[in-house]
This record gives sequence, structure tokens and C-alpha cells, in this order.
Amino acid sequence: MNNFWKLRSVRILSIVLLVQAGLFYGFSRHENVPAHRPLKLFDLGSTNWSLVQDVDLDQDTLDVLKADDILSRVYQNRQTGQVATLFVAYFDTQRTGKAPHSPKNCLPGAGWAPSQSGTVDITVPGQAHPIHVNRYVVSRGENQSVVLYWYQSHNRVIASEYTAKIYTVADSIRYNRSDTALVRVIVNADDGNTQKALHTAESFVQAFFEPLKNWLPA
Repeated sequence: MNNFWKLRSVRILSIVLLVQAGLFYGFSRHENVPAHRPLKLFDLGSTNWSLVQDVDLDQDTLDVLKADDILSRVYQNRQTGQVATLFVAYFDTQRTGKAPHSPKNCLPGAGWAPSQSGTVDITVPGQAHPIHVNRYVVSRGENQSVVLYWYQSHNRVIASEYTAKIYTVADSIRYNRSDTALVRVIVNADDGNTQKALHTAESFVQAFFEPLKNWLPA
């Protein structure tokens, strides 16, 4: 057991040293900040989902997020009437201390307590393989919601916060870029049926994933 923990400590230390080296090398150069289309122009086009509401965020929230572009909207499925909330926070650079805030930290601060957590694979049009994303069930009083979220950079979908940070260093070295986006979907389980809410969330992701790629730098 001692050898296991020693090996684990060595691996962690090695990763930390590699990250530090990457930060020193990658972040010392002038960054290539890619242009992106404003998220306010995002359109789901001919899908079954229609825009219901643009959600305005207060200045305090914006100051905490420090994102360079934000999309916060409520959509409704025209056929089923089911509702889903889409939130996208885009960062054109992470070199100035800006970085996505994990929903698993933000949601409890808003009064939502996680009751289930895990990951789920979602098959989406245009992707050769399913995307692997975080899945949370959160509760506040008698209300429950299903939350899906991931980090998206250069057409890459990442569930793990730690893996996302490693890719940030790697992309800074290889491409001289550190842009990324946090994508989050929330569906309320009004009837307590979290499985139904998860199905709605997955269907919504399948509808917007490919269109959203056109608004995030590849």
C-alpha cells in the first residue's frame, strides 16, 4: 500500500512539474487569440427547439464569471413542450486568471445540493463518437433538476476539470491558444422523474451541439 501511495505521489508531482513547465513556456509567448462569432447571434435554425427567453445575468454574476462572451437562454421543444436552459461561457484566453467556474461549485452556492453525480455518453449528429459529459441531479427543497455540462475547446469535449487544465497547457504549447468554453444544460424534473428530464436534456444536446460548433473556434 505504501508503494502505491509513493507511486501515486510521484505521478502527481510529475504532472504538476509538467504543468508548471508548460505554463512557463506557453504563457511566455504572445498568445494567438482566435476570433469567434458573438454568442448572441446563436440560432438553432430548423430544429424542434425554439427560443423562449434570453436570461439576463446581473453585474455581480458577470464580474465573478469574467467570461468574454456569455449565452444564457431558455428553449422549448415545439413538439413536446419540454423546457431546457442552455448556458455557455466562452473565454478567449485563460492567461489573465480567467477560467470557467465548475457548476458543481456554483450550483451549491445558489442553494442547489447535488443528490446524484456521474457522467453520461451522448450520441450527437456529426460526431464519430459519443461525447462524454458530466451528469448531476441537484435538489433544492422539493425541486429537482438534471444538469449536464462539459468543457469545449477546438471541437474537443472534456468532462474532467483536471483534464481540461492539462489540455489548456498542451494547447498553449502546441497552438499558442488557451481559449475554451463551458457548456451547461439544465432541465427541471417537475414531476420528480429525473430519467425523463435526462432524456430531455440529451435530446436538447443532440439538437444544439452541431450548430454551437459554428460559434466556437475550432
